[in-house]
Parts: sequence; C-alpha cells; structure tokens
Amino acid sequence: MKLVSWNVNGVRAAIKKDFFESLASLDCDVLCLQETKAQDEQVIEALSDLKGYYVFTNSAVKKGYSGTSIITRVKPIDVTSDIGIEEHDQEGRVLCAEFADFFLVTVYTPNSGNDLKRLPYRTQWDADFLRYVKQLDVMKPVVVCGDLNVAHHDIDIARPKPNYNKSAGYTQKEIDGIDNLVAAGYVDTFRHVNPETVKYSWWSYRAGARERNVGWRLDYFFVSQKLKGQIIDAEIHNDIHGSDHCPVSLKLSTT
Repeated sequence: MKLVSWNVNGVRAAIKKDFFESLASLDCDVLCLQETKAQDEQVIEALSDLKGYYVFTNSAVKKGYSGTSIITRVKPIDVTSDIGIEEHDQEGRVLCAEFADFFLVTVYTPNSGNDLKRLPYRTQWDADFLRYVKQLDVMKPVVVCGDLNVAHHDIDIARPKPNYNKSAGYTQKEIDGIDNLVAAGYVDTFRHVNPETVKYSWWSYRAGARERNVGWRLDYFFVSQKLKGQIIDAEIHNDIHGSDHCPVSLKLSTT
C-alpha cells in the first residue's frame, strides 16, 4: 500500500500547478493533504475531476485557513475528524481513516508563529495529539503523517545553528514533541530507511531557497512499532513542485 502526504498550501491553488499530473505520477493508494485552505464543499468541488477515489475533508471554522483531506482508492472502514478537544478542533487539523490493518491519521500541526507567540499552545497541542494517537493505538496500529511543523534533528534543517530556539519549527520544545512520539514507540519511516540522507520537504518562498536547497524536513510518516517490519520504502519527492512543500511517501506491506 502506497501512502502519500502533501501540504499543498491551498488545494485550489495546487490544482492550477499540475496537481493532477503529480498525483498520477505518484500513483498512490491514499493521498493525505494538509493546508487545503478551503471549506469541505470547496475541496470536494476542486477534486471533482478525480475518478476512482473517495474524498474526505476536515475544514477549519475560519474560511480559507488550515484544513486536511484524505483521498483514497481504498474505501475506509470509518473516517473521523478532530481529537475531541474543543480548543484544538476549530482548525480542521486532524483527519483519521480506519483501514483493515491500521488507522491513518493525517495532521497539520500548528505553527508556533512569528516571535514564537503560539509556542505554548503548540506545546499543549503536541501533548494532546500524542494522547489521542495512543488511544487509537490500543485498538490497532497507527500511521501518522503530515506537516508536523518541526525539523527533528540537525540533519533535517539546512541551517540548524541560526534557527535553534529562535525560529518556529526548530525550538527544543517542538523537538521534544517529536522525541515524545518516538519514545512512545513511533518510527520515523524516512529516517528508518534513509538514516544519513539529507533531504528536505519545505523551502521558504524567499530568496530562492528551493533552488539553493536551503530547506527543512517538516513532513513525516511515523508508524507504530507494530508496523515497523512492514515498511518497504519511504521517500521525499522533492522533484515535485506546486507548493512550498513537496510530497512524502511510505510503502507498507499489508496482510
């Protein structure tokens, strides 16, 4: 089963930038989107030309902001939105599809913002989201994917020293959030397959950062320890454009 995650920075904008061609080239069973920036009906309308896929969405209360979607060839057993905490459930950041072998959770983690103003909220989010994932894992294994808005280690960011504890996405509190996910038994699939590879999934639109490959690895697939032996491959598709993020993928063997 091939799974893909992509922060599209606006699904309607992405469609104007070869989105459907990129999807065809990825040839995935499930595509998870973050930052759709559209209401549910707008996402469904934007993707109406897709044939052979089921489309599920979770949009923010605030129009044109945040939002997640799961586009799948395989019909899920069930699809649920949010994590059951009102403070967190206003921005369409979590969507969960249950399949036969696992839960697939796509997440658009809150950014800590300019001057790290939202870092306290982000820290609480990380703790509450991990609790939610652990509750799912009691029932069956979990795949977590999405824009986690953090570079985990120095290898995951082009310029670690100038950004550490100064820039959103590379503070110790945010790094701790990923450490806690790993400590709970979750495997970073890209690092599992590519322990030494330097590859990024996000580049600022400023100063030709993508052309110079001054990037960050913010997009991930994590899997429960129980799924570790089923990892076949994990990739970052930095040749695919259309957003300031590129898609990331995971291939899992299934029963």
